[in-house]
Amino acid sequence: MPVYFDKQSKTWYCKFYYTDYTGARKQKKKRGFKLQREAKEWEHIFLLQKQGRPDMGFSSLYSLYMEDMTHRLRQSTLSSKAHLFRTKILPYFEKLPVNEIQASNIRQWQNKMTSYRTPDGKGYSQTYLKAMNNQLSAIFNYAVKYYCLPSNPCHTAGSIGRKKASEMDFWTQNEFFAFWKSLPEHSELSLVFSLLYYSGMRIGELLALETKDFHPTTGVISITKTLRRYKGENIVTPPKTPKGVREIRLPEFLVKNLKKYVFGRDISERIFSCSRHTIDRAMQKHCFLSGVKKIRIHDLRHSNASLLIEMGISPVLIAERLGHENVETTLNTYSHLYPGKQDEIAVQMQKLHEILQEKQFQSST
Repeated sequence: MPVYFDKQSKTWYCKFYYTDYTGARKQKKKRGFKLQREAKEWEHIFLLQKQGRPDMGFSSLYSLYMEDMTHRLRQSTLSSKAHLFRTKILPYFEKLPVNEIQASNIRQWQNKMTSYRTPDGKGYSQTYLKAMNNQLSAIFNYAVKYYCLPSNPCHTAGSIGRKKASEMDFWTQNEFFAFWKSLPEHSELSLVFSLLYYSGMRIGELLALETKDFHPTTGVISITKTLRRYKGENIVTPPKTPKGVREIRLPEFLVKNLKKYVFGRDISERIFSCSRHTIDRAMQKHCFLSGVKKIRIHDLRHSNASLLIEMGISPVLIAERLGHENVETTLNTYSHLYPGKQDEIAVQMQKLHEILQEKQFQSST
């Protein structure tokens, strides 16, 4: 692999041929290396990536993987994935050849992640540990499928963390009312938190709402998009899942308040101008002022689900209102909120049995 010295710029460069994925022979040239060794290393890594050999470095596999995912994932998902890799995975594996990473290496990494603590003693949540491990396993599955890696070492090492948190934070209706009373009356934030609590929509879905999405005559909000902040810009995309496109019927008091709030607005104007950061700060402030336990913005969605379950609404309707892909998602997420209903079911069945017995007794006499 010869490399060349540019006398004018006094730097090294490499120039070579390779075969791309279509079978075409192409030339590659890369300038600007201070050292001859750096130019040779760059050419070596480039060719390993193009050849797709399992002895490529983990950082090369990561580059290939992310380039592939760029065409398959939405930007918000891709940026979250990239952040997790850069901060939690690459620092440990980037210099290792992919085919030399063993289950023992995975276990050591898992131990570091599970034992990590901040200066105030906090570690990663069980669900975040699970997400880390899933991402690491996914990239090895990619290498097995497309780059001839014999097996995924994560399968031998086992997993860490849990898919669901052991406990879910949510507010009862009394807790929400105490929080809501501490907000400025008839304010934008008062309406924002009311919608989040009583509709169960995601924060991104709420911030993406335009005036045309509200139908005051029917009391319906149409969810067709979601908004997130990325590199200082608002990015609007379709909802998280196809079932996320839905209609939510609002209670009359919310219809009345929202109708006043959007009166005179242009149909394409966003209903709420506040940012997620503003809403999050307000939540922290008014949790303190009201004395209500602090929860996350997303936990208002859980609070809505809890309220609907307590009202006796069927899981099918809850799934439809929340925009879950299927009812199994609803049951898996909120199954721990249903045990309290078991006694109620048993009582109702006992009453039904007694009624039937009474009818049978009367008919026999």
